[in-house]
Amino acid sequence: RRCVECVYYLKRSRYCILLGRRVEDPEHPPCLKQREEKAEKPEPRAKAMAKPVAADGPQASQARAVAQQAAVAKPSEAPPRVMAEALGFSYAPTGIRELDEALGGGFIRGKTYLVAGETGAGKTIFSLQFLLTGAVYYDEPGVYVAIDEPADQLLRGLRRFGWDVTPLIKEGKLVFLDMRTHFSKIYMRDERRKIEPKYVIESILRAAKKAKARRLVIDPVAPLIYGGTPDDVLYVREFLREMVFAIERVGSLTTVMTSEIPTGSKKLSRFGVEEFLASGIIVLGMEEVGGEILRVMYVRKARWAPAKPVKFVFDIEPGRGIVVKGLLRDFV
Repeated sequence: RRCVECVYYLKRSRYCILLGRRVEDPEHPPCLKQREEKAEKPEPRAKAMAKPVAADGPQASQARAVAQQAAVAKPSEAPPRVMAEALGFSYAPTGIRELDEALGGGFIRGKTYLVAGETGAGKTIFSLQFLLTGAVYYDEPGVYVAIDEPADQLLRGLRRFGWDVTPLIKEGKLVFLDMRTHFSKIYMRDERRKIEPKYVIESILRAAKKAKARRLVIDPVAPLIYGGTPDDVLYVREFLREMVFAIERVGSLTTVMTSEIPTGSKKLSRFGVEEFLASGIIVLGMEEVGGEILRVMYVRKARWAPAKPVKFVFDIEPGRGIVVKGLLRDFV
């Protein structure tokens, strides 16, 4: 195997994120050499001998817990974690295994990500899959801020889709905030005036703190910026900057914002500033191949992750969500 085939190798700078240093000879990976040397070096007898574990001791309890955890089939099986450890990050898996592998483990915890796509591309399903993955498999409560669709309609749609989240809501693992009701007092103070970002931000953060949330979804983000127009870029930029910075200051809240892209447009967001504040951008879309319409997804931006610019073909399956079928190049 060569370095150029490895996800941890940055070709332009000839740098290996796994080892944390520059690679002089990419044709002969230094990591393979280290493994060979380790295999040839005999393990000390004291370490080689396994120590007995008491049947009821703390080590036994820990071993049983690890075994039980390994037996659970999680949505993102064995994502690469080495990069997170090397750079001091930890990752929040999205629930889409192939995407998590491309990102080196998932979304960096505490950061903000933008999921952009045209109508019907799967942005809402992506966002909810991200929340469900955290709530079900990682014991991470999540908050969903519903902007375009009333929360009650969204929940009915989820049940029809095969995702009954009622138990998770009762357990406090999922919280749905309806913009019409939760933010009504803020937005009805004076409909003619722009709303101060701090009121909206404080409301969202209060709900997140109450739920002890580790994941947050704002779907979509543009309508939340009340009073902003495409011509008022300064107001929009300040609103978004203040909101993103305030959320990220919490430190433990991983956020997904969705943004609708008009069909045929090359823009990634409504106002053109959201993408600059996000640590990563996932683009969802549709492409015609041989007369067939395929759903595609790719990583447009991934700060601190050597994600390759490849497009994945995926389906949206009831009860499962986004399921990757392969690379687009294999369908052409």
